[in-house]
Amino acid sequence: MSPNEKCTSLVVAAGYLPLVLCGEDYLELLPVAWRAINDYGIRIGYRTYDTAELGPWRRQHSGHTAKRGLWEVHYGLYDLSQVFVRTQQGWITAPWVHLPLANALFADFTWTHARLLAAEAGPDDTNEAAIARVLNRVADPGRARTGPAHG
Repeated sequence: MSPNEKCTSLVVAAGYLPLVLCGEDYLELLPVAWRAINDYGIRIGYRTYDTAELGPWRRQHSGHTAKRGLWEVHYGLYDLSQVFVRTQQGWITAPWVHLPLANALFADFTWTHARLLAAEAGPDDTNEAAIARVLNRVADPGRARTGPAHG
């Protein structure tokens, strides 16, 4: 049976109950990375996320012994400007620390492209501030209207 055929047979057998998802449900559906909360915040893919709300959990064990005490961090592939950290008291939203330099939201593929451009311009494609400046140039609305520079 294909997955669609299996789903159809299960709906016939058990019925269909449409559910409306709330905001927290959407967070649950995002990809997960298990990370430590350090003094500087959380690092994922050469990006640092931080907020003062992480203070009580910095350098603390999450309680997930199977995950070596790391914290459950959810992130969106189409908006890497923030991550969502699950704590015992609920979710904490932590923004990317260099978001003001980038001046625009960005996706995983945009980040990857900006890192490639940063690597072409210099030796360090892990420098977040440099990548943020590249993201700012790539996302420039004026550039989108006029197209790439010819030269």
